[in-house]
Amino acid sequence: MQLTIDGLNLHYERQGSGKPVLILHGWGASIAAMRPVMNCMLRLGREAVALDFPGFGESAEPLKAWGVEDFAAITRKFIAEQGIYGCDCIAHSHGGRVAIYLASEEKSLFHKLVLVDAAGVKPKRSLKYYLKVWSYKLGVRLAKISLLDRAFHISERQKNAGSEDYRNTSGTMRQTFVRLVNTDLTDRLPMVENETLLVWGENDADTPLYMAELMQKRMKSAGLAVLKGAGHFSYADDYPRFCAMMDVLFKERT
Repeated sequence: MQLTIDGLNLHYERQGSGKPVLILHGWGASIAAMRPVMNCMLRLGREAVALDFPGFGESAEPLKAWGVEDFAAITRKFIAEQGIYGCDCIAHSHGGRVAIYLASEEKSLFHKLVLVDAAGVKPKRSLKYYLKVWSYKLGVRLAKISLLDRAFHISERQKNAGSEDYRNTSGTMRQTFVRLVNTDLTDRLPMVENETLLVWGENDADTPLYMAELMQKRMKSAGLAVLKGAGHFSYADDYPRFCAMMDVLFKERT
């Protein structure tokens, strides 16, 4: 299904019946990546409402670089448009970042939150990281000197710099990615008052476990469930256990 908000064409899906659960995907993903979560909700008698964020899946790309506040604003308008105010929400990675921002602004927008390997805490940076950043910036300057660039193939080497997510984007979405990864929502965590379950992969390398522990400590009503052996897509890595936890939280019981 398609709708237009603020001039952007957005793709979304609604499946099932019962109380709605908003499902938000991570960076570089789409509704397709959250299909297992949607199927889990359907089996529990809930309506699954999933959105492709702007720039992902079948939704149009923003015309300028966005920050988390922009993704939050359009998600808020989507919730109003769909009439699901007060819904539960399951959000993965970047989707978790957006959910944290929204919940910190307006508690009643959501009922329960499930944040799965969520982004939002600025990562700890090592000396090695800062040296890599310095080397990259130096390379950008040196590549402008054609003689050096031809001799040492600097431009070609620069293409392999940065994280995989960074390399897989360009233009507006690359600028958006840089804005997002440099956004720290730690100060907003105490403002999230919703009952929250943090579901985390033990071996998550993208949003490491210490981020979940910080969220649990700072949020007013958060619990943490660690999936042993799972990575950043913990809901898929240990799907049976993930669904068992969702059953406890969300199943419609008579």
